Amino acid sequence: MSRRLWAAPALLCAGFMLAACGDISRFQAGSSPTAANPAKPNRTVAQSPAAEKEHERILSSYGGAYDDPKLEALIGKTVDRLVAASDRPDQAYKVTILNSGAVNAFALPTGQLYVTRGLIALACDTSELSSVLSHEMAHVLAKHASIREDQARQAAVVTRVVTEMGNDPDLTALALAKTKLTMASFSRAQEFEADGIGVGISARAHFDPFGAARFLTAMERNAELKAGKNSVDPRAQDFLSSHPATPERVENAQNNARQYSSPENNERDRETYLAAIDNIVYGEDPSEGFVRGRRFLHPKLGFTFAAPETFTLDNTAQAVIGVRDGGTQAMRFDVVRVPAEQTLGDYLNSGWMENVDKASTEDLTIGGFPAAAVTAHGDQWQFKVYALRFGSDVYRFIFAAKQKTTESDRNARETVNSFRRLTLEEIQAARPLRIKVINVQPGDTVESLSHHMAGLDRPVERFRILNGLDAHAQVKARDRVKIVVD
Repeated sequence: MSRRLWAAPALLCAGFMLAACGDISRFQAGSSPTAANPAKPNRTVAQSPAAEKEHERILSSYGGAYDDPKLEALIGKTVDRLVAASDRPDQAYKVTILNSGAVNAFALPTGQLYVTRGLIALACDTSELSSVLSHEMAHVLAKHASIREDQARQAAVVTRVVTEMGNDPDLTALALAKTKLTMASFSRAQEFEADGIGVGISARAHFDPFGAARFLTAMERNAELKAGKNSVDPRAQDFLSSHPATPERVENAQNNARQYSSPENNERDRETYLAAIDNIVYGEDPSEGFVRGRRFLHPKLGFTFAAPETFTLDNTAQAVIGVRDGGTQAMRFDVVRVPAEQTLGDYLNSGWMENVDKASTEDLTIGGFPAAAVTAHGDQWQFKVYALRFGSDVYRFIFAAKQKTTESDRNARETVNSFRRLTLEEIQAARPLRIKVINVQPGDTVESLSHHMAGLDRPVERFRILNGLDAHAQVKARDRVKIVVD
């Protein structure tokens, strides 16, 4: 949860579903070094005011840039090889690693390329990373970016005309549905075409062409592990949000790879890759708060609280979201602007939330901090809302339950009462999780190594996904593997 972002009332709607944030727009890009002198690639990217603005928006949404010269050098070399093998060896690239645990990569039409550290941590070798980079290059080579822009403009016109002129609601809905379906089908066709072109580029650059199929599978498994969090955080939107890894697409990538399979096109560059990602930050950056199990900690702002048992917490850019197993209860924690002269009770009754029972307003003290609480009622959900003043900030807990019960009341009360200041020792001990590359020792197993994974749920599954191991694969002595440590 970023200190700079303030909660919007619009994010609260029926059934406590949060209004989806706009996804970061995906712009496809071109290639990199000059054909005349591939040893000195051209990475000077001309930036228009619009592209510069988009660049800043991306940095803001994805936690800023992640500074790691070792990784930047690895990615730069990989891009140079891919560009030299592409049909457009004259376009410049500038690569930015984003400080996000999401698994994503995209680019601006100018050649500004973005890849998250989450994607880098998930990949197991350079050939897998190259498959993502070449896929993005392929969109430009196939002119998908400009076609998508035209499609978006046409869809906007259709939507406006149908909305303004359609008197028949059924016909209006049908027209809009057809427009969306046309765009979605076209997008799927683009992805398959980009996969084919990208695999060819990777193979001609002498990377293992099967890297694409392996990484698509890894991303699919990673997405399944995340399923159920329902995050609306732009930072959490991953590659599969716009690049679905269907079994058909994985099979297509494998078929494409077989066309290029040869002894000279099999480089995975695993050892170099693992050396480059050793010690990379994994997951959330503690500077914006982080989740450890059921507890949320924000060392920079100096507080912590614990969610109820059976709740899964997700730290987004706008708020900390908690959902109980089964989806019958949910919670939201965020920071809001409340004038110093306004009482917390008056704020809770100021109209930002509908159907508030003003008679339920309570003035409280929670952990030594002034607070207030109210209840509210929706069609399907019952709400309990707390506002707590901590220094110059006001924090808001919003609990939702499909049915008001003794348990739901207790969960809300215990969570709020757990809010407290972090001790100096806790602040100093707060540090990010990191990827550590280790050698498998004789006697080590997947299960024993996963016990060394810190701060993560389902460690055995995460270990297998991080290391590209299927459900039955075992490790061997002297293998190099990734684990997560704090």
